[in-house]
Amino acid sequence: MTQSKMHNNEYAYSEIFDSIQGEGEYTGYPTAWLRFYLCNLQCNGFSQDDPTDPSTYKLPYKDFDIIEVNRLEELPVWEYGCDSSYSWSKKFKHLQHRFTSREIADKIRAEFTNEHNEGKWLDRHMCFTGGEPLMKHAQLCTMEVMQHYLYDGDYPKFITYETNGTQKLSQEFKDFWLQETEFILPELFFSLSPKLWSVAGEERKKAIKPDIVAEYRELSSTGHLKFVLGHEEHQWDEMEEVLELFRQVGVDYPVYIMPVGAREEEQVETAGKVAKMAFERGYNVSARVHVYLFGNAIGT
Repeated sequence: MTQSKMHNNEYAYSEIFDSIQGEGEYTGYPTAWLRFYLCNLQCNGFSQDDPTDPSTYKLPYKDFDIIEVNRLEELPVWEYGCDSSYSWSKKFKHLQHRFTSREIADKIRAEFTNEHNEGKWLDRHMCFTGGEPLMKHAQLCTMEVMQHYLYDGDYPKFITYETNGTQKLSQEFKDFWLQETEFILPELFFSLSPKLWSVAGEERKKAIKPDIVAEYRELSSTGHLKFVLGHEEHQWDEMEEVLELFRQVGVDYPVYIMPVGAREEEQVETAGKVAKMAFERGYNVSARVHVYLFGNAIGT
């Protein structure tokens, strides 16, 4: 994609913020975030008494009165269901932003600029999240944003896509990351979080796509599989069934286990048990550090 081909399409996103990476391999790294709007999954089963029975779900985001809400930061952290439902539910569409990729790139840089870095990326990471950051519109936007930074001559050296692993990569996206260029392209890291039926309430045929994830692995050797789990044995059984499906198609990314729960009290209740079950089985453990530090508030 040459600079002349970049157009003036506007892209919908939920938020831009500067924080740390709170999960997985790069936990603790300073990171600039772009959270896209829209997702193909809902994950309403998270933290429910029975994630496999939608008739029993408690979904506070559906009942929340948004009449006087003008900013995402005014929303609470949801106890049940997806903790970022504001990034895909039509109920919150009026709170989303729409800008061109050039404007988005500038807003990201402005968010992390301070007296210490003078607006330079230095060792700061860039993370594209959602919603789902590999939906077609988001793939295009992230390529354009990165192209702007490359032409600016100052760009992040590490790029993470936090994805559910269900979206096919466009040929244009693959070509962008495989291109021969005078620039040294950033490390491309896929943080894959497959959504399990027994935890998130998403049916396997919709949420687990090993052949698609195998394309990610062909594009980049760096990434991890991050499974959200509680301490119930049947959830671990499902995780290992799904993991074997990924291993069969050559997805050899390391595995991280992350305790279910969007709020600190939930993490405190389950994290120790889940961590013990993980290291007994030989898996890495990922705490949700931003939950402990910032309460998982929007913009952190």
